[in-house]
Amino acid sequence: MTSVVLSIGSNLGDRMAHLQSVLDGLGDAVTAVSPVYETAAWGGVEQGAFLNAVVLADAAHGPHEWLHRAHEMETAAQRVREQHWGPRTLDVDLVEVRDGGREVTVDDDVLTLPHRYAHARAFVLVPWLAVAPAATLTVQGRPTPVAELLASLDPAERAGVHRTDHSLTPRVVR
Repeated sequence: MTSVVLSIGSNLGDRMAHLQSVLDGLGDAVTAVSPVYETAAWGGVEQGAFLNAVVLADAAHGPHEWLHRAHEMETAAQRVREQHWGPRTLDVDLVEVRDGGREVTVDDDVLTLPHRYAHARAFVLVPWLAVAPAATLTVQGRPTPVAELLASLDPAERAGVHRTDHSLTPRVVR
């Protein structure tokens, strides 16, 4: 059994429906879901604001199986990969995978774990901290509390993440 932290986001179409499709697709594997936040797009491409959340899930999947599931959900939401960091109906990123409580590391042609940019993105750290206050992420070989990573970001980056009144509904939260 592995545990995964997924960062999900959408800035095209029915953003909430796209985010909800992730929970629907994971079903009873979902163990927790953060509040929904709105953030400006990241990466320098002119586009609309994103809705973002973090989903925690457990299943008998290896890291590449989790990645395959993430891509299936993006494809089902008709995600098009035309522009790096461009607008998307659905973005599902694996932030980290744990097996037996230990962080799994992967660095190959298709997957890097932990996610190489998660520590620098308030739109990942804020919702993750909301759902798992004691979470840690390994950065440069050092397990670091997510709260510490968030505190180290530029205040403007942190201030750009706004909690919304929207909520996602898992089928079953264990």
